[in-house]
Amino acid sequence: MTVTETHADTAAPPSWDAPPASAADVLDRARQTVPWLRRAAGEIEEGRRLPDHVVELLRQAGVWRAAMPADRGGPDLTSAQQARLLEIIAQGDASAAWCAMIGMDSGIYAGYLPDATARTLYADLDTITAGALLPTGTAERTDGGYRIGGRWRFASCVNHCQVLMASCMVQERGRPVPDPLTGEPRQWRVFAARPEQFQILDTWHTTGLAGSGSHDYQTENLFVPDDHVFTLARPRQDRVLLRTPDAVQRKMPGIPLGLARAALDHVIGLAAGRRDRETGTPWLDDPRVHEAIGRSEMELAAARAGVYETLRVQWELLDSGGGDLRAARVGTALARTFAFRTARGIVQRLYDLVGGSAVYRTSPLDRWLRDANTMCQHAVAQDAVLQMAGVVALGGEPPNPVNPALAVSLPAAVEDLS
Repeated sequence: MTVTETHADTAAPPSWDAPPASAADVLDRARQTVPWLRRAAGEIEEGRRLPDHVVELLRQAGVWRAAMPADRGGPDLTSAQQARLLEIIAQGDASAAWCAMIGMDSGIYAGYLPDATARTLYADLDTITAGALLPTGTAERTDGGYRIGGRWRFASCVNHCQVLMASCMVQERGRPVPDPLTGEPRQWRVFAARPEQFQILDTWHTTGLAGSGSHDYQTENLFVPDDHVFTLARPRQDRVLLRTPDAVQRKMPGIPLGLARAALDHVIGLAAGRRDRETGTPWLDDPRVHEAIGRSEMELAAARAGVYETLRVQWELLDSGGGDLRAARVGTALARTFAFRTARGIVQRLYDLVGGSAVYRTSPLDRWLRDANTMCQHAVAQDAVLQMAGVVALGGEPPNPVNPALAVSLPAAVEDLS
């Protein structure tokens, strides 16, 4: 393998003539993309999608294939490695990282589909997946499959995907159907299709994460065959990654961690040339600046340690099959929520510290603040996560919601459903 040598002050991004050979290779390549993602940030936001050259850059870096299993030739990143990958990318651009988070789920979803279907849909390991897990659609059973319809929101990366997922509640003659696998009174299934089978609606006009292109999409009476339907309660591959149905969430906190790191580095870089506008005190000598930066570093270090430690603990339990796995999942959920909220607080503090110049669209702090506030509207950053954790801490059994960000007790045994 060779890599084209480039530098941050040149026009050409790095390129590679072969796919990454390992997880370490993916992470190394991602680091090399950061300067070009920063340069493209304005274009990404203005276009409300990733430019084609950014999609290709992430493809060559191995981002889209990051979760593909080793037995298919993929780099097979662990959840912690996936979070680290997103943390790196987010230091370049948060919208690019958000798209990466969604698009790399191809390797996760492939493990829930029948092998033949997965090998067809994901014959190219760099296939990008998008779609919503919240089941706002309905599915009616029919011969050989289902007829689905509905409208789904927040389809990040939908402009670039080759596979589009749609989650539905299964019905018979308009009535809910119990789930024979989980015992739940409603049956939630995910349906894999092609984006051209849906209408993509231009709805993503937002405060932040504009470049994620998280539009709505809809369809009516779309036939999806049985072998393109799955449930997160039953993976078909026995991979550590898939042994609990929260695999798509575990990596998420890498994005706010990376965004906060970028904001801190930016403000630290400003310090040498700035003075307090009222007292004239150089920032390098200003206790107010010292405190703001020190507090932000402290909070980021704590949030980051919590994320990676809880991911380590959960992964070890998933690998060994022992221990209190539910408590471990609650731990990763809390660390994730804390990372999102802490990052937003850090960016707000730094924005206030910089003052008037931060309000202009030419300041990256303006974009980071809007991105941080937007990502904190995701379900994983809401009080419902804290409420779920409190129920578990008090010995209760939280309900199994349809939102996988909150579910802690879905069964995940490997079972042949063919």
